[in-house]
Amino acid sequence: ELKEIVFVIQSQSNSFHSKRAEDLKRDILKQAADLGKELPIVLLIHEIDRHEGAWTILPLMRDFSIAYGRNSSWIFFCEEDTRIQVVKLLETLGRFDASKEWFLGKALYDEESTIIHHYAFAENPTVFKFPDFAAGWALSIPLVNKLAIKLKSEPLKSDFTIDLKHEIALYIWQKGDGPHLTPVPEFCTDDVNSYKVDQCATTFSNFLPLCKEPVKKEDVFVAVKTCRKFHGDRIPVVKQTWEREAALIEYYSDYADSSIPTIDLGVPNTERGHCGKTFAILERFLNHSSPRTPWLVIVDDDTLISIFRLRKLLSCYDPNEAVFLGERYGYGLGTGGYSYITGGGGMVFSRPAVQKLLASKCRCYSMDAPDDMVLGMCFSGLGIPITHSPLFHQARPMDYPKDYLSHQIPISFHKHWNIDPVKVYFTWLAPNAEEVLNGKKVGYNREDL
Repeated sequence: ELKEIVFVIQSQSNSFHSKRAEDLKRDILKQAADLGKELPIVLLIHEIDRHEGAWTILPLMRDFSIAYGRNSSWIFFCEEDTRIQVVKLLETLGRFDASKEWFLGKALYDEESTIIHHYAFAENPTVFKFPDFAAGWALSIPLVNKLAIKLKSEPLKSDFTIDLKHEIALYIWQKGDGPHLTPVPEFCTDDVNSYKVDQCATTFSNFLPLCKEPVKKEDVFVAVKTCRKFHGDRIPVVKQTWEREAALIEYYSDYADSSIPTIDLGVPNTERGHCGKTFAILERFLNHSSPRTPWLVIVDDDTLISIFRLRKLLSCYDPNEAVFLGERYGYGLGTGGYSYITGGGGMVFSRPAVQKLLASKCRCYSMDAPDDMVLGMCFSGLGIPITHSPLFHQARPMDYPKDYLSHQIPISFHKHWNIDPVKVYFTWLAPNAEEVLNGKKVGYNREDL
């Protein structure tokens, strides 16, 4: 029965994202009403705010077990852009005995072991499957109850949340004592217009959000963090690739080099962390850029980014809100920690976010503290939410499953290690003619990189 499924939308509190999630909730409830069925429960993760780490899902298992452990059969999770055919989903879940422990989803796996997953399953990374959240995924209630009991006796130990879908699958698997992910072909990431859609209980819109005209080039100020030792090899890559997409760009270093040109902020280079440098950039943006420039992007000198696509994405956000946007990681969320935007993929700030941050007393505890984590701690203390976009990437294209990237139009990748970064940019990020002309969904010829 439909009433035995609890739908959980992996929503966010930012106004653009919460509206998307509300639209999906309405659609699920309308489909249920049209079927003449008793309405299911539909929850939005960002409204379950007792947990700073609600988005990491595992801390919610005890709540789910208490609230739904007796009268429900399944908890079905999805993203705000997942589209659900409720009748087909009922049919699909009906194939499985809900009195047993099931972990269902569209399976992803690593082609080679990767730093994102701490090089797990290095001998053969393809053996371990984890769910593509975009296609939706489901847990049977007996498995939810089992996880709740385990979490009560053994609180989550992991300090960092880096790739949630992989980490949840690892936790459920319990080193072989728990269930593996069971692949379900009806959980799809095909576009709603695909010929395969008739077979799918879920589909996914793989487009770049564009809510209004793209924000103007002059509305995005780009700050590149560099240092003298990388002027010769990393900066030329930026200049060959994405620099031309930025109208306002400055390079911040520990040495003023007029040929680039770089600006010496008077902050000595540190081997790691760079918190002092980042806060100096934030001060400079607030005090020296035009107050009419609404957006600041801070990237590393080995970040590859599409400013062209970022301008489209930013059309969906209100520059008068405090927005802190990028790829979200978590630290210590099982024990009341905080979320943060990981720096390598690029950190995007609205001007009000920078104003509120600098008006507070929150600063680096040392010059070489990790800047992205300190910013996460500060924004958490200020009650300003982190806004996650999976289109920003802390690693290289080959560090992600091909099937995962196939339904994305990415905004950034990071690191030049063992790749040709210029080739990566032109394969994955450079705007092509069709994209420039009409902003339509684009197919990419992405050779293996």
